[in-house]
Amino acid sequence: MSVDLGELLVAHQKLTEADLQRAKRVQEGAGEALDTLLLKLGLISERDLADALAAQLRLPLVRPADYPETSATNGALSPRFLKDARVIPLAEDEQGLTVAMANPTDDYVLTALRLATGKTILPQVGIPSELEVAFARLYGSGRSAMGQIVDSIGLADDLTDEEQIQHLKDLASEAPVIRLVNLMIARAVESRASDIHIEPFENRLKVRYRVDGVLREVESPPSRLSAAVISRIKIMAKLNIAERRLPQDGRIQLRAQGKEIDLRVSTVPTLWGESVVMRILDKASVVLDFETLGFSPHTLKRFLNVLTMPHGIIVVTGPTGSGKTTTLYTALQTLNTPERKILTVEDPVEYQLEGINQIQVKAQINLTFANALRSIVRQDPDVIMIGEMRDLETAAIAVQSALTGHLVLSTLHTNDAAGGVTRLLDMGVDDYLLTSTINGILAQRLVRLLCLHCRQPYPALPELVEEMRLRRFSDSGDILLYKAVGCELCGGTGYRGRAAIMEFLTMSDPLRRLVLKHADATTLQAEAQQEGMETLYEDGLRKAVAGTTTLEEVLRVTTQQEQEG
Repeated sequence: MSVDLGELLVAHQKLTEADLQRAKRVQEGAGEALDTLLLKLGLISERDLADALAAQLRLPLVRPADYPETSATNGALSPRFLKDARVIPLAEDEQGLTVAMANPTDDYVLTALRLATGKTILPQVGIPSELEVAFARLYGSGRSAMGQIVDSIGLADDLTDEEQIQHLKDLASEAPVIRLVNLMIARAVESRASDIHIEPFENRLKVRYRVDGVLREVESPPSRLSAAVISRIKIMAKLNIAERRLPQDGRIQLRAQGKEIDLRVSTVPTLWGESVVMRILDKASVVLDFETLGFSPHTLKRFLNVLTMPHGIIVVTGPTGSGKTTTLYTALQTLNTPERKILTVEDPVEYQLEGINQIQVKAQINLTFANALRSIVRQDPDVIMIGEMRDLETAAIAVQSALTGHLVLSTLHTNDAAGGVTRLLDMGVDDYLLTSTINGILAQRLVRLLCLHCRQPYPALPELVEEMRLRRFSDSGDILLYKAVGCELCGGTGYRGRAAIMEFLTMSDPLRRLVLKHADATTLQAEAQQEGMETLYEDGLRKAVAGTTTLEEVLRVTTQQEQEG
């Protein structure tokens, strides 16, 4: 290559020097092109490579919409040559032939194209997977990359159970199945998915990615490969592939798209085989910053005031997948100073935090939340984080820890902040202990953020402004709301990324009196609002008026009761 690709990627901070040297050592034995090898090793993503080449060579980056509907050269170039050279002609005019190339620095290909067409060649940078899709549409059978891998996999029939298990082991360790599973994971990471769902049904295998909290179906392998794909995932997660009747949990650590990825794997037996869910924990993408999480200045000020108290309990509540753990990690990061000893008990440990002692719950050896907590109180911690208060025993130890001078952070599954108090009372925690220890309860939900590239403003109807009292969130004349449109950057959804809407209840003397009277959640909520708490719904409306999200998203994640309250 006329450009030193490795140095180029290091200069653009897409690759570390250590990873480059490792790839070069592998290259000596493999004899493959460096760009192909870097992609195979998962050290960079295809987009990283294309972005770096486009910037260095000052060439345009081809978008999916730029590929033609029909061949631009009318058969002047052989499809075989185009496929091997990873080239797609885009357009032909008097200036020359514009082509998309995976490697625009390949002089041999550029010369061959010029000689074959008699035209000046104008190269642009194409992303390899997009070139593949365009080639399949223009010159091939229309088979995608996944389809081509699937065609190369054969299955054996009429085997005994034991032989079938051995055959699955062999098949799951063969290159085509490995490539198939790697492709599914790489595409999920590229799509910013948080989960991969692989679900077998009678006549099909369904693959879905959860992107920004919403599931969407993607291209799936045929149902005949269900067992092979699931066996490959189980081997990667070090699970027992012969056990198909019981749920199993495991973990996969790998490099994909140039990132360190941690996958939590869960399998459960269903009617048509094992259903697999992989939770993607991308260490590089988690941002432990209160404002990025969605804290409004008003809520953040109240929260930080409580966080700096030397002892007591702070509870974060919300449904599963509402970002509670990320909020707790951000709080711990703020508290993490050399003067404080911090211990956590989690199930599972999602992200490793520097300088914080994290304990993984293991039910198999009876290392439960309660058992771990009893031991860590003797470790002289200043701050304790409990992944979840699931039962009275755990809650009681948390209360005792707070009473003996520790700051305790934990989570609960309730719909709103006031519901956290009533849930702890229902668990059996004494009301007088609760009022002495609870400092604050934060409730949160995640809403999708509007794609800033394609969102469209529209004036809110006067009736809507009146009904929802939107005027309180804006000083300007007209109140604008925004709608999700959809573009290439956001995958046509109109949304990109998520943030939390929040309400923070701080325990005051009037609220303590209501708790001692066992007042219901509605009464507690009304008192907290009177004391200045902004509800989930109000925080959502504020973000909708600010153009951060849509009104539809706020209504989707808040309940009717919260909207009326």
